[in-house]
Amino acid sequence: MPNFKEKLIRYQYLIRNIRDFFYSHNVVEVVTPSLLVAPTTDVYIDSIEVSVNHALSKSTKFYLHTSPELEMKRLLSKGSGDIFQICQVFRDNEHGHINSNEFTMLEFYRVGFDMHQLIDDIKALLISLGNDDPVKEISYAEAFYEYAEIDILNSDFEGLKNILESHGLNSDYEWIEDIQMVLFVHLIEPKLKTIPVCFIYDFPKQQAALAQIDGLVAHRFEMYIKGTEIANGYQEIQTSKEYRDRFETELGKRKSLSKSIGSLDDDFLDDLKVGLPSCSGVAIGIDRLFTSLSL
Repeated sequence: MPNFKEKLIRYQYLIRNIRDFFYSHNVVEVVTPSLLVAPTTDVYIDSIEVSVNHALSKSTKFYLHTSPELEMKRLLSKGSGDIFQICQVFRDNEHGHINSNEFTMLEFYRVGFDMHQLIDDIKALLISLGNDDPVKEISYAEAFYEYAEIDILNSDFEGLKNILESHGLNSDYEWIEDIQMVLFVHLIEPKLKTIPVCFIYDFPKQQAALAQIDGLVAHRFEMYIKGTEIANGYQEIQTSKEYRDRFETELGKRKSLSKSIGSLDDDFLDDLKVGLPSCSGVAIGIDRLFTSLSL
């Protein structure tokens, strides 16, 4: 099966060149634990629970990491400097032609970088991988103005709900960020399929996740290649209190949705008491990147 072997070699080439890029920029490769003591708090991502040491009568519950994010931030808080990692991650309740319970993720952090500097770094990475397609950078608000004539940042819950209904879409949502996301998927994402590489930045503050908030926007971005989401990045919040507040908000929403709720990772919050250095980070789906670049 020569085509199968060729694909394996192309995938190897991709991984090798990603590593070469970071090595040449003095970004340190790290390996962090996959078994964590607490599940993710993310509202729309679910951890896979596992139990170990049954035969030793010391059964312990762990959770497979959904990303290496928190463990890498613990390293950043200890002075690691710029770091990257390529690893397998695991997520429950994922299904679809581009979603999977297990996939390969590239995650990296650049100390002293703001969101736009990190976007420039990703563009340089793409070029090093042989992709020099035109790149479009557009804010979330500008994308809604340009493609749907909607003032997304200044539209209230009821106004956006009416827009959903006008497009024949379900409007039974509890939070405005859900409506924003549904409108984005139906009105904006289809327009991105004609753009080789597109960065959408400055999301509404309600979709901040763990990104810094500035007024109505969160300094968060996503990268799309021909309409497929490949990367999700933040200009990172820095204090233990900010992380605790965001985690507790997310857990409250999970509870409202009757989703499983775990305890907070207090060890992580303790480590972050010294603060995270000013930095930006991004997670990139390697399998989607490989497919989208047609390497």
